[in-house]
Amino acid sequence: MRITEAARRLGMSPRMLRYREALGLLPEIRNQGAHRRFGPEELSAVAQSVELEKRFDISPAELAFALRTLSEPAVAQAVRDLGLRIGRLQAPRRALDFEKEKALRLLQRPQLSRPDSD
Repeated sequence: MRITEAARRLGMSPRMLRYREALGLLPEIRNQGAHRRFGPEELSAVAQSVELEKRFDISPAELAFALRTLSEPAVAQAVRDLGLRIGRLQAPRRALDFEKEKALRLLQRPQLSRPDSD
């Protein structure tokens, strides 16, 4: 179906569908005549993205950026670094850190009194 019919079925404007496509929330869907064509899969994908936006109170642009962080490791790392810097994320504990903390706890325990062997 063409964009006008798809937009009507989804309860949004054709302009909003074009915006979502530009954000990468839809594959570019064009037939040989350069008209956008929508089928059941495309309509379902749009409906799913709208549901996520409502559930998590985010915009289409925010959803598109979230998808970008999942698909581009450099973007994911930059976001993770920012999260660590501003305290929204905690650095994962490494095994060596765990062993170091364990040794420090053992050293800080009060020593049990032993009877003198004099």
